[in-house]
Amino acid sequence: MEAKEFEFKGFRCNGFFMLFIIALLIALFPIVFYNGWPLWIAFTSMGVALFFCGGFVMLEPNTGRAMVFFGKYEGSFYRTGLTWVNPLLIAKKISLRARNLNGEPIKVNDKNGNPIMIGLVLVWKVNNVYKAMFEIDSQNMAENSKVGNASMNSALNRMNAFEEFVRVQSDAALRQVAGEYAYDSSGVSEEIITLRSGGEEINQQLEDRLNERLMIAGIEVVEARINYLAYAPEIAAVMLRRQQADAIIAAREKIVEGAVSMVKLALQKLSDESIVDLDEEKKAAMVSNLLVVLCGDENTQPVINTGTLHQ
Repeated sequence: MEAKEFEFKGFRCNGFFMLFIIALLIALFPIVFYNGWPLWIAFTSMGVALFFCGGFVMLEPNTGRAMVFFGKYEGSFYRTGLTWVNPLLIAKKISLRARNLNGEPIKVNDKNGNPIMIGLVLVWKVNNVYKAMFEIDSQNMAENSKVGNASMNSALNRMNAFEEFVRVQSDAALRQVAGEYAYDSSGVSEEIITLRSGGEEINQQLEDRLNERLMIAGIEVVEARINYLAYAPEIAAVMLRRQQADAIIAAREKIVEGAVSMVKLALQKLSDESIVDLDEEKKAAMVSNLLVVLCGDENTQPVINTGTLHQ
């Protein structure tokens, strides 16, 4: 068997022409009886007509067939419409159309060991009939997924087998990518790519890993994206409190930075415009009072000093 896919080069002809030939052979059957010819002519014509009926191959756009002759791969057939080929060939049909996989979120550990829930949405299609038919055991996967094994359901079995193969490999690729990055920038440098901030780069990494894994089955990943990302339920509450604490600290830093700038501006204005002459002790008291007012969580209550600056 050939190791690479190639196009079917065997004999083929227009299917409608062969329908006409078969109709003539069938029409010969009553003519034989009417004219009193030997019966073997009638039965031979009918047998040949029935044999020719097994050679019809009909394909819709974006579908293909693997042509097999007594176990030997004879090429991939992509010609749409009705075609007639050697009736001894087995034409295994497969869809080349794009399909979706909306995977259920799975629990994995990120780079820091935190359990997270992550899911993906995947668009994939078959681009190599030979690999899709002969490189993976679609029959075994169909049986494992409890799909009926009747001949009329063989195409459905194969489609479900591909979907099962893609699902398993997508879970493995997703675990691999998620384990290489932290969930967010907490505890790591802001410049390091994380699952939350990676965006297109993370999706590209996921797509590349999926293509590497699915190449053996002749499957191409059109698009892969992370569509669900969250901490696992057992640590979600703790991580939420940590995020709230980080937000409070960041807000406090911003408030203190603004308060210091305002105090600096106030002292500079008082000095430049000679409004009041304050010694270092009074400046320190003023700075303390202003920082309390500007950085406090609650509204301050004003106190009027009717004495001097020192009383």
